[in-house]
Amino acid sequence: MIQHGKPHSDQSLTIIILNLSCSSVGSFLYSAKCMDIMMNYCDDMSYTHTVFPNILGHRTREEAELGPEYLLVSVVHNLLNGECTPDIRMLGCSVLVPRCEKEKVLKPCRSTCEAVRKNCYHAFEGIEMAWPYFLDCDRFFVSDQEGCYDPLEGLRAIQEEGNTPEKPHTVIQFSYQSNAQMNSILKKTAARCPEIAMTYSIGRSVEGKDLLVIEFSNNPGVHELLEPEMKYIGNMHGNEVLGRQLLIYLAQYLCSEYLLGNRRIQTLINTTRIHILPSMNPDGYELAAAELQDTIDPENEEAQNYNSWTLGRGNAQNIDLNRNFPDLTTIVYSRRRHRHFRSNHIPIPDAYWFGKVAPETYAVMKWIRSFPFVLSANFHGGELLVSYPYDLSKHPLEQKMFSPTPDEQVFKQIARTYADAHATMSEGNSGRCENFGSIGQDGIINGAWWYSFAGGMQDFNYLHTNCFEVTVELGCDKFPAEEELYTGWKDNKEALLTFMESVHRGIKGIVKDEDGNGIKGARISVRGIRHDITTAENGDYWRLLTAGIHILTASAPGYTRAMKKIHLPARMQKAGRVDFVLQKAVVEPDMEEDYRIPSMGTYEHFDPYNQFERYTISEQNQNGEEGQEKPWWWSYFSHAHGSTPTWLLRN
Repeated sequence: MIQHGKPHSDQSLTIIILNLSCSSVGSFLYSAKCMDIMMNYCDDMSYTHTVFPNILGHRTREEAELGPEYLLVSVVHNLLNGECTPDIRMLGCSVLVPRCEKEKVLKPCRSTCEAVRKNCYHAFEGIEMAWPYFLDCDRFFVSDQEGCYDPLEGLRAIQEEGNTPEKPHTVIQFSYQSNAQMNSILKKTAARCPEIAMTYSIGRSVEGKDLLVIEFSNNPGVHELLEPEMKYIGNMHGNEVLGRQLLIYLAQYLCSEYLLGNRRIQTLINTTRIHILPSMNPDGYELAAAELQDTIDPENEEAQNYNSWTLGRGNAQNIDLNRNFPDLTTIVYSRRRHRHFRSNHIPIPDAYWFGKVAPETYAVMKWIRSFPFVLSANFHGGELLVSYPYDLSKHPLEQKMFSPTPDEQVFKQIARTYADAHATMSEGNSGRCENFGSIGQDGIINGAWWYSFAGGMQDFNYLHTNCFEVTVELGCDKFPAEEELYTGWKDNKEALLTFMESVHRGIKGIVKDEDGNGIKGARISVRGIRHDITTAENGDYWRLLTAGIHILTASAPGYTRAMKKIHLPARMQKAGRVDFVLQKAVVEPDMEEDYRIPSMGTYEHFDPYNQFERYTISEQNQNGEEGQEKPWWWSYFSHAHGSTPTWLLRN
């Protein structure tokens, strides 16, 4: 009696009784009547005859064809986006239609199975699928000494004849994905490049969808001293989708090119910690995508180009996320004449928490506060330009008014970096989309000069944290046709890379005490710019600056100030190193005044009543089933003949 079949939840095994002698079982060769292979997805094996019952116990060809194992073999190419095929398919066929010679069944080699599993296990992890039970190398494959064959020998012969050794590659499909498919691609990409990538969730949307980030670094999950961190955010407005797609492609590209030995990509990832959130508003995207499908009418050409300006823009609560952040810009304008006022690390007013704060906004705010981000871009659609802070006009009655930050020149440089590297953005066709009138010069514009609004994300980044963020408008069409996605990638690829590299401009360094310990929260001030940045956990900092002569001051409560004069040459390709050592001293009252804004509370005062933290947790608990919902590929197998293949589920 031989035990075969798929495992069940109670770890029991289906028992298949075969009419075999004990001696034939021991040799893994048993008598059988050979027959032609007549299964379409297995007709390119190196042999032509098989036998039933097969190794899995399927008694007939028809039974094997109706099983979920053969169904998986038939769709694995699509599930894995072409990766590890035909290897996985042929390995599966070696078990479903085992080799039969001279009325004897020959089992496939364990060494081949182990090699395929080593190279392809990450692909299944990437789509959250368990390694198929019927590809268990110990159960269904045997050693060379026991008399086996290599099921991939025909494939190897073709590869050797063509002299085309397989190289690492990523198949980028320029099509739209569901939220589940997007998350699967990100996880699969991280699994393919585990040395440099990982995924993590920063929270959930109103409807319980993960806000999934993929991170790239030579030490993912760890902040390394003096290594700058930057982020990309897409799909803040659910119906503005090109940014979402570009960031998915970018993640695949970074992983692939790193494996291929692209020196530029390797240098970027080895010196930078990159965080990519392709979709901040997955609920809005789902609504917009569903509306797009509804409006497609083959007989109505006008319905082919969906470009709704409202449906799906907000989240599931119909909140515009780019109007939902704390309005710190108004505070700046009301207090800018205060003698010690600085436009940085402004606390969130308590009154903000009495309004309606979207879970997506809350998650991103916590995320921004949790990492020492230096540079950021968030992607939108509807125009072709880069806008930079402030977004809110400095005059309450002016809707289009130039309203610069203290870092106007730095922001212009940042915006220019993306626009100039884009294929067409800097050509400067004023008002090219005719949506908001003139777009300024050469594809960049001050946000409030373009059109004014409060509660924007880029103003919040600048005024609440060290991060300098700009908004990239990717084109006139908010939801372009799939055939335009490849063009969008080509137009933006160089800009995406160049922008990430620009995080290494300006200066960086460490602020230490006399004992050599890093000082957390020390301030770096630049004379003439009323905006300071603070040091991270271990005393390291980064300050984006333009070329020229700058006078820097490092200060911290309980320490004396230290001052340095520096010169940043033009075209400097990496940040200059400027360290400070502060001596302990008695805190002077007037110095202490510099560290807070009167009547504003403290920076650490975040969600003071814990109402949104509790909301987030309760929502996750209520949506427990949502978190455990079947992966996107489950629909392939949910109607399979016989019992559903729960062995494909990882948990």
